[in-house]
Amino acid sequence: MRSRLLAVTVEADDPARAAQFWSALLGREVVEDAVGALLPGDDAQLALRFVPGRAGQLGANRMHLHLTSADLDEQQHTVATALKLGGRHLDVGQRPEERHVVLIDPAGYAFCVIEPGNAYLAGCGFLGELTCDGTRDVGLFWSNVLGWPLVWDQDEETAIQSPRGGTKIAWAGSPVAPRTEPNRQRFELVPAAGDQQATVDELVSLGATRLDVAQDGAVVLADPDGNEFCVRPAHHSSAASPAAAPQ
Repeated sequence: MRSRLLAVTVEADDPARAAQFWSALLGREVVEDAVGALLPGDDAQLALRFVPGRAGQLGANRMHLHLTSADLDEQQHTVATALKLGGRHLDVGQRPEERHVVLIDPAGYAFCVIEPGNAYLAGCGFLGELTCDGTRDVGLFWSNVLGWPLVWDQDEETAIQSPRGGTKIAWAGSPVAPRTEPNRQRFELVPAAGDQQATVDELVSLGATRLDVAQDGAVVLADPDGNEFCVRPAHHSSAASPAAAPQ
């Protein structure tokens, strides 16, 4: 039995504005539901969900997105579009020779527009990567949970990708900064076989820790690095990305 990655949930003080920003930038529709504002994905692209909560802060966010570019004109167009939609440039100490562009979205989350010719993200699609703080152990954990193979495993850095291709999920390895508060960004799963309790039991057997049950029925757990994630009841799965491992 494998879990299915429904979306990456992102807290925002104005989730509607954040969702509209990413909707326009990624060219996706916004689907409103009882949980928040969802930007559905597909077999090869990660879904995003924006929910009410704390805004992002530099240094407090453990995930950020990488957008790809086919050529320099496309990179410049993506940057210009993001700025027009309310994004801002962000100085994180980039060196002059680095060709990626670091921006911050209206909710306060950093993301990068990657330079053309990046071989590592070739063929991943426009939303090329979700990169996370995390140990090698947590990368292996999520590979087992989702049934996504490792496509990078070097110097404690790991990355996984759906067997169908598309957006990669990567972890930068040790050391990982200590957490002082719950994460503002987290994975949202649904049971691939429809059995929430069996899925939760399997996740615990793989190294997750059960934390709580939310009012909407989602079971909240933590991965081996202590990052919160949730398993929603199976009926939440209809509108988001169908990316899952073959059974």
